Amino acid sequence: MPIHPYLSFEGRAEEAIAFYRKAAGAEVQMLMRNRESPEPPPPDMVPPGSEDKIMHAQLTIGGSTVMLSDGMCGGAPNFCGVSLYLALPDADAARRSFDALADGGKVTMPLGPTFWSPCFGMLADRFGLGWMVTVEEQR
Repeated sequence: MPIHPYLSFEGRAEEAIAFYRKAAGAEVQMLMRNRESPEPPPPDMVPPGSEDKIMHAQLTIGGSTVMLSDGMCGGAPNFCGVSLYLALPDADAARRSFDALADGGKVTMPLGPTFWSPCFGMLADRFGLGWMVTVEEQR
């Protein structure tokens, strides 16, 4: 049974989707805005004025499913203690994705060789979401 991350971007989901499409090759599989819901939301679930915010979206990144929404539109996502692990086929692909994801973010471990990978690095992207980018050693 797969486990899929579900991320709340607190009103910045549209920006995040555009960023991940460019930086990580994300493909949008599904997107629904609050105004498109077939049922009205429970009271206090959708802040006033957020009808065009994203209620639910599903992306594919590198063959994995990542789901996200605008949540309660608080403006500041909080991804403390969570990182997405992106395994790429070679160092060139890892460098391209790492550099793109780091744009506007903060590198916490520069991309380079480690004892477990020929190429590994860590960063927090512009939304504060942690990423581990790697090339898995061929065995």
